[in-house]
Amino acid sequence: MPLIVIGGHTRNIGKTSVVAGIIAALPHLNWTAMKITQHGHHICSANGESCDCETPDHSLAISEERSPHTGTDTSRFLAAGAKRVFWVRTRQGELAEAMPRVRKLIADAENTILESNSVLRFLQPDLSLALLDPTIADFKPSALRYLDRTDALILPTGTTIEVLTQAWPRISPNLFTNKRLFHTAPPTYTSPELIHFVSTKLSNSSEPLTY
Repeated sequence: MPLIVIGGHTRNIGKTSVVAGIIAALPHLNWTAMKITQHGHHICSANGESCDCETPDHSLAISEERSPHTGTDTSRFLAAGAKRVFWVRTRQGELAEAMPRVRKLIADAENTILESNSVLRFLQPDLSLALLDPTIADFKPSALRYLDRTDALILPTGTTIEVLTQAWPRISPNLFTNKRLFHTAPPTYTSPELIHFVSTKLSNSSEPLTY
């Protein structure tokens, strides 16, 4: 039951595209894909819309995507070839409530690819990838918290470690070094080298990650 986690330092930098690209490039792995969203206050976990309710039944929702044609992030996973796709929504800081069900979905899957940062608090994946774009200053606390557990970085073409340290001078350079670097560009945000890396690591998922 190999597991890949895809994270990133901020929103809208290509995480969903990376997940879809990996699924499409390795369809024989019969992926189960998940996207985890943590909503702020006054956002309903049932549908992700503004809401004034604070009832317990709106603190957690897990739904299975059925259509590859709606244009949502989860539908893109289906369109890419995933066998099953789930959207997990919780209130901010309450992901622990969803983890028993998330673990059950992973246990039932052949291979799982999961879009999230905070899930690394609860799971030890076989491979963790993080997208970083130094042209966007925002760095989510959840992404920084688990950056040391990231196996490889996915960066815009031409980005070096020096560029990363200049963009975020308050972040220790040690969190960027000694990691595999993969350079990609929109719209796919993947590369043959990245796909080969993922495939190799999954095939050796019972062994320690080495570079």
